[in-house]
Amino acid sequence: MKRPKILPFYMTYPLPMFYEEEDCIRKDLEYLQDMYPAEARKYQKKVSSVLDKFDYDGSIIYDEYPDRWAIYKMTGDIMAVLRREQGEEQISEEKWNWIQQMVQLLLCYEIYKRRHEKRGGYLRF
Repeated sequence: MKRPKILPFYMTYPLPMFYEEEDCIRKDLEYLQDMYPAEARKYQKKVSSVLDKFDYDGSIIYDEYPDRWAIYKMTGDIMAVLRREQGEEQISEEKWNWIQQMVQLLLCYEIYKRRHEKRGGYLRF
């Protein structure tokens, strides 16, 4: 007569290992974001501060398909803040277009990151 193999208690509930893996991924993400160029880090902070205002249940950033125009509007809001902060500095229109594209890219990535953190989900890259 064969006895069934009995699992030890610590192997029946593997959830703590799941959270350790998620923490490892989060640390890796933070490390890579620290390697952004200085200008991109500055814009990342602005994007994060604006998105803090939109981070609530039912927000457009948590819609299944976020509206493209709403993303453009958020980008415009961030650009208005950046233009106000620049003040008297002369920056070419070509440079502003580049900054706007960078801000929109960072905004979409930050929305992606917050959506996956909010649902208690696993950050997948």
